[in-house]
Parts: sequence; structure tokens; C-alpha cells
Amino acid sequence: MRISTSWGQQQAVDSMLDRQYQMSQTQLALGNGKAIQTPADNPAAAARAVDTNSASAQNDQYTRNIQSATTRLSVEEQALSSAGDILDRIRSLTLEGMNGTQTDESRQSIATELRQTLQQLVALGNTKDGQGEYIFAGSRTTTQPFTIDGLSVNYGGDQSQRMVAAAAGLQVATGDSGADVFMSIRGGNGTFVTSAGAANTGTAVVGATSVTDASAWDGGSYSITFTSPTDYEIRDVNDPTNTVISTGTYTGDTGTIAFKGAQLNLTGNPATGDTFAVGPSSSQDVFSSVAGIINAFEAPGGGAPMNNQINAQLQNLDQAATSFLDTRTKIGARMNTLDQQTQIGADVKLQYASTLSDLQELDYASAISKFTQQQSALDAAQQSYVKMQNLSLFNYLK
Repeated sequence: MRISTSWGQQQAVDSMLDRQYQMSQTQLALGNGKAIQTPADNPAAAARAVDTNSASAQNDQYTRNIQSATTRLSVEEQALSSAGDILDRIRSLTLEGMNGTQTDESRQSIATELRQTLQQLVALGNTKDGQGEYIFAGSRTTTQPFTIDGLSVNYGGDQSQRMVAAAAGLQVATGDSGADVFMSIRGGNGTFVTSAGAANTGTAVVGATSVTDASAWDGGSYSITFTSPTDYEIRDVNDPTNTVISTGTYTGDTGTIAFKGAQLNLTGNPATGDTFAVGPSSSQDVFSSVAGIINAFEAPGGGAPMNNQINAQLQNLDQAATSFLDTRTKIGARMNTLDQQTQIGADVKLQYASTLSDLQELDYASAISKFTQQQSALDAAQQSYVKMQNLSLFNYLK
């Protein structure tokens, strides 16, 4: 086999150029600290790096979602805390107005202040987050949820909840609709409500009510009629026969009426013919409860009729306060979930960073050793080429 001089020289030049390229690639890696310059350098590692970068970016988005949700929930929790404080103030003013020493004029002054607190309560219902969106409007975050006209408050949002992705498969609510928090509140003690007859002439007032046996309460509507100042009859309002289902005796200035698992505590002296109604609880908004107290104080006369109206509204306020507290408890649970997920996300971010480092970052000690070897190989190739290029028949014949 004959090997020409030009072919041998070309092979030597190609070898030197290849070694120069390899050394330049190693030098480039040492300059930028990247183990992979192009996907062709390590296709498998490059594909894994792309997947890891995508997962890391998604994890970063979850972290931003959590931060936004936490801020929004904090605003909601603070608004409900302030609303609870306002309810405490309303209760304090109400009890002050029920004092027997108050006059129509002084009760009117209290009603004026209560009107102001009602407006404050509505303002809290219209709380916005840092992005200018309404907290309690459900999914209609650009629509003001509550509008007030005199003592009437209307809700313009919906009953939806905004959700945010905190992790793959984990959705967390970032708020509660005003319909659930402010509007749909069970009246009375949450099971039944009471009211005094408009034509009552005695001084009997219904105070605290309770359910002593939930299994006995059937959710019906009943009337209590005093046949004398000490005797009463109870009838089912929906019974066409108007049959008496229970009777009892009311003694002293205080007494308890109990039937079908329901219990009413009365104070004062009923008159013959006085009636009281007991029926199942229905939803009532907190604003109507405050408005009911204001109307009772603004009506002249006071006395047992006013106290019966106000006691019923005070029970409604207690239910509203419970609603606020329950919602704050839910908010706390969501924020705990978000805090835990934040820590999980931080740990995952470190894992992704470690994986990317293993895939992409250069091992400098190994690269420097490789560069030294490549440099030595190139020097050897160049020196051998210098010697080889002088080998020809003409040089031999000289």
C-alpha cells in the first residue's frame, strides 16, 4: 500500500485541527463554567436539564401564587377581625340603649351612632386587596359587592370562590364570598327564632333561647298564647285543627318555657292574650340585624316591644359574630396550608438547583486536567508534524 507524502501531511493537519477544536471547547467551558455547550455534547443530560428547568419554573410560579394568596387572605382576615370589633361595639351600644333609664331622645342618639357603624360594616364588606380587587365579591372582583341605601344593604357579587394553584393538584381558596360571610347567616340561635306578638300588652320579654334536645326539635312553627298571666298554651301553627300540643305555668318574674327540645327564657309579666312565635331559623344578613336594632331605637316608646325586637336581633348578631369567627378559622387553615407548601416549594427548588448543577455546571478540576492533557497532545502532534514534513525522497537524496 502506497501512502503519498501529501496524504500523510493532510492527516497530520486534520489531527492537529481536531485537537485544537477539542482544546478550544474545553477552554470555552472553563470560561463560562458550563459542562454542556450544545445539546450535542451530552444529549441525555441536555434533555434532563430542559425538563428540570421547566419543573423549576413551574415551582417558582406556585411560589408566586402562594405569596399572592397569602397576602389576599391576610387582608380578608384583618377585615373580618375589624368587622368583629364593630359587632362588639354595636352590642355595647345596644345594651346601653336597652337600659331602662334611657329616653326616646337618648335612644335616638344611640341609633345615630349605630347608623355610622352600619356604614363602617358595609365599608369593610367592600374591602379591596393590593391589586384593587374586592375581597368579598366572589368571582366578580371588579364589582363593588355591597351598596347601601338608607338602612337597606344589597349584595352585588356572587357566591363563587377564587382558587389558586399552590402545587400540582392543590387548589386553595383565596377568599370567601360576601354572600356566605355577611348575607347567609342563620337567624335566632341557629335552629329556631322567636318573636313577640305585635298586640302584646304585658311586659314579658324573650331572653336567651336554646335547643335542649336536637332530636326532639322538628323544625316546625309554633305559637305560645298566654290564657292568663300565669298559664300558656302551645299550638302548631300549621295544624288545621289548631290543637293544643302542650300547656304550662309561668311563675314569677322569670321563667322557662320548654317544648319539643326548644327552650325559651322569659322575663317580665305577660298579660292575658299575649303571644310569642317560635319557628325554624332562616338566613338573614348581618346588615338587616343592625338595621332592626336601629329601627327599634328610633321608634318611640321603648319598653317590652322594643326589648323583644332587640333581643331577637342580638341573637342574630351573635350568629354573625360566629360566622365571622368560623370564616377566620377557615382562613387560618388555608394560610397554614400555604405556609407548609411554601416550605415544600423551597425544598423542591433546592433539589432542582442541585440537579441542574450536576447536569450543567463544570467540574473545574477535571476540566483543567483535561485541558492540560489536550494541550500536551496538541504539542506532541505539532512537533511530530514538523519532523514528518521534512521526510521526502528529495531530502533523502540530498
